[in-house]
Amino acid sequence: MNKTIRRASVFALLLVLALLVRATWVQFYDGKALADDNDNRRNVIQTYSQPLGNIIVAGNAITGSTRTKGSDLAYKRTYTDGSLYAAVTGYASQAYAPTQLEGIYKDLLNGTDNRLKNVLGTLTGKRADPGNVLTTIDPDVQKAAYRALGGKKGGAVAIDPKTGKILAVVSTPSYDPSALTDANTAGIAWKQLNADRDKPLTNRALRQPLPPGSTFKLVVAAAALEDGLYKNVDEPTDSPDPYVLPGTVRPLTNENKSAPCKNASIRRALQYSCNNVFGHMAVQLGQDKVRAMAEKFGFNDDARDVPVRAYASVYPSGMDKAQTGLSGIGQFDVTATPLQMAMVSAAIANGGKLVSPHMVSQITDSGGDVLQNYDDSADSKEIVSSSTAEQLQSAMETVVKEGTGTNALVDGATVGGKTGTAQHGENNSKTPYAWFTSFAKSGTNGKEVAVAVMVEQSDAARSEVSGNGLAAPVAKAMMQAALK
Repeated sequence: MNKTIRRASVFALLLVLALLVRATWVQFYDGKALADDNDNRRNVIQTYSQPLGNIIVAGNAITGSTRTKGSDLAYKRTYTDGSLYAAVTGYASQAYAPTQLEGIYKDLLNGTDNRLKNVLGTLTGKRADPGNVLTTIDPDVQKAAYRALGGKKGGAVAIDPKTGKILAVVSTPSYDPSALTDANTAGIAWKQLNADRDKPLTNRALRQPLPPGSTFKLVVAAAALEDGLYKNVDEPTDSPDPYVLPGTVRPLTNENKSAPCKNASIRRALQYSCNNVFGHMAVQLGQDKVRAMAEKFGFNDDARDVPVRAYASVYPSGMDKAQTGLSGIGQFDVTATPLQMAMVSAAIANGGKLVSPHMVSQITDSGGDVLQNYDDSADSKEIVSSSTAEQLQSAMETVVKEGTGTNALVDGATVGGKTGTAQHGENNSKTPYAWFTSFAKSGTNGKEVAVAVMVEQSDAARSEVSGNGLAAPVAKAMMQAALK
């Protein structure tokens, strides 16, 4: 064979091999990346080529799908009582990435989850019928929280202390996810929602940590009892009044100037919400012991999934003694979500044990067969001893019966709680945040609930902003609904 022809043949063969290698690479490597690319419209077309699976509350679907007209996207998502459940469902949009439960379970809801495939589907690659998400949400508790918050800007969470089931997740002001489902109109709604100064897309129940104020005193009290700093909630504390923060000339004053806060017991200090007691107690314990207790309750956990990822509630480090004193009353750089403060009350109500909070009970295939049961896998851990929990329950009951939380009383139930009014802005120049966290136990049917409510803003006059005035009535409505 002519040398020139031979060389040309080898070169041509190499080109063919290169093409084969490239084609194989594209098919089996780049192909998957291209298929999974968010900008690949074929994915959206496939997702909305058939109705999505549903999110279920108390046996009823709160989502649905409807046929579209004049679009290559055959179906779009619909919502029943969308504003009521937006903090739970999030949205599934033809134009934007899904959020909340819609985002976490998108593969299950659109039928691409491998657990949904049968043998034939695995061989043919045919898309399976979509599955469903069964939530733990109690519609009565959800509605009670939503109605009670009304026009206020805030968030609320309710948990069953015995099971960890989240019974309500509410954030106000809310929005209707239906406004974001259609690709042709979602852009306008998106701009309006993001331009809204009240930030309705923010999930205030799970994802906006704010200073918890005096509700954090429960954590400090737990640390003091567990550490042995004080033997019980009725032992007098070493608490001067006024208490001057270490290294400063600044006294830590009490809201009620005539309250019996000097050397007050933990019970009395919770009843009257004595800042001097818990500021000094935090300094006595030291920031490391307070932080250790806070972290046992769930603070500083940046991987809290319920299964929606909740933002971390924070107990800071590197503080001086004055800052540690302020942290003892839930100020300085301490922040918490309503979910976190509900977890504090839930652990106390459950004898010191915290069952992992979760708002999905099961996920199923289209036929109702259970793919995963989250109720069975919920773990629990001891936060404080049963003795400490019982004492704190008793002290919290005093707060509601005789102290700052009387607006949370529920007929026929044992109720314990703690109010909080957290400073906001430099030198408390802005409207304070109103907090209330509590538990309730029915005297007739054995039901229990733990609740936390945060009111960020309301129409109330500044002088009327308090945990008892704004947040406790919301908690009461939720507890009444949960105990029915």
